[in-house]
Amino acid sequence: MQMNSARTAGALANGENARQALPQAGVQTTDAGVPSDMKQDALFDRVSARLKAQVGPDVYASWFGRLKIHSVSKSLVRLSVPTTFLKSWINNRYLDLITSLFQQEDAEILKVEILVRTATRGARAGAVEDAVLEQPAPQAQARRTASGPQAVASAVASVAAAAQPRATQNTSPLFGSPLDPRYTFDAFVEGTSNRVALAAARTIAEAGAGAVRFNPLFVHSSVGLGKTHLLQAIALGALSSARNPRVVYLTAEYFMWRFATAIRDNDALSLKETLRNIDLLIIDDMQFLQGNSIQNEFCHLLNMLLDSAKQVVVAADRAPWELESLDPRVRSRLQGGVAIEMEAPDYEMRLEILKRRLAAAQQEDHSLDISPEILSHVARNITASGRELEGAFNQLLFRRSFEPNLTIERVDELLGHLVAAGEPRRVRIEDIQRVVAKHYNVSRQELVSNRRTRVIVKPRQIAMYLSKTLTPRSFPEIGRRFGGRDHTTVLHAVRKIEELISGDTKLSHEIELLKRLINE
Repeated sequence: MQMNSARTAGALANGENARQALPQAGVQTTDAGVPSDMKQDALFDRVSARLKAQVGPDVYASWFGRLKIHSVSKSLVRLSVPTTFLKSWINNRYLDLITSLFQQEDAEILKVEILVRTATRGARAGAVEDAVLEQPAPQAQARRTASGPQAVASAVASVAAAAQPRATQNTSPLFGSPLDPRYTFDAFVEGTSNRVALAAARTIAEAGAGAVRFNPLFVHSSVGLGKTHLLQAIALGALSSARNPRVVYLTAEYFMWRFATAIRDNDALSLKETLRNIDLLIIDDMQFLQGNSIQNEFCHLLNMLLDSAKQVVVAADRAPWELESLDPRVRSRLQGGVAIEMEAPDYEMRLEILKRRLAAAQQEDHSLDISPEILSHVARNITASGRELEGAFNQLLFRRSFEPNLTIERVDELLGHLVAAGEPRRVRIEDIQRVVAKHYNVSRQELVSNRRTRVIVKPRQIAMYLSKTLTPRSFPEIGRRFGGRDHTTVLHAVRKIEELISGDTKLSHEIELLKRLINE
């Protein structure tokens, strides 16, 4: 009994000595005896409450719900977030506000830094270990919990968690075509010709889980107007979001190759299962999807994703109802969503593209300079697409190294092949539909629909008449472009408008105006 009492007394004495030695053992305390970690947490909690009150609970939950405190020194506060995207977003929009809130709590704080606490795409092999080192040490985690066995258990759990590879934020698709990190929403030049498509794309990229707004979204335009940039921006934006969706981005050609390879390797079932479990499917160049078996597989995938409220985004060089090579079931399902056309950029947009391209080039070569007059001249004369505009700028950049004093006359010589001033413009049926729809204040989709109201029938007949007179297309082909109508319907429309023109001067002038608008 005396021996047990002695042991107890010794243990108590040892515990008292250990408590007295805590500051020397490395546990930092404040003057009041409160551990500094607790003080940091209290500071962070107060600043978080102020921030939530200032930006509102919804914004706070979206952008700051995963913000954590990393460390606090006398004048520097370090906070951490799980992704590079969040770090960039907070740095660009809220860092000054957060810094001022910390300074209101502690006037000695001069700077706030944001760190990323997880590995990112493209990092080296040891990135996970580096990310773990950015976390508070396991001992610090243990100090924040109660003493005794609970503290020991917490410390062990922290060490075990640090030793395990942690899940990182997805920043690349499950499979498919690679993403170009330059193709972001910030790098996309907005203008009147693409504003609606850009707004829809941002909504999809930023929407929360299950918030499917436009499904499927079908973006179409001529080549070189930014469809691929926009689709990759959706993928990059979604992958960088906090909800961490499963994204597949690919071209129609890659989809065909991947399915053909899976069938050859007896792996088709595995591929189908992978695609059925995604949240966002993005397919570019849909006009190239060929083959009955491949289209059947795509039709099943499309139906399954749409019926499960999973988002689908598709792009092509023509509207869905004009993709005659597609299976009618696929075409019908694509028409059931939102189709948005991106048109050629106007002068202001073309000039902005050139200015941004010049600014990017000047970051690599500070001596580079192209006069505003030359940029404006190029923007006025290269009108077809952003891709040709890019080619014109690259031509100027190359020539300037040999001819530092380029004149406008010399620019015209160099870029004459891109201007093609005397070349007659090929009229497309979709151009006719777009101009007629805009002139009569109806949508292109209404022109090809089955609606028979007077406000739709007359513009539809005029568009069919212009399609026959301005293009070499046959009656059956024009009928297919107008919602799968029979060639006799087109023939009736052409004869009807010809008859009306002969006795209606106003209608004749309207059609001449439409022809000029179409040919511009």
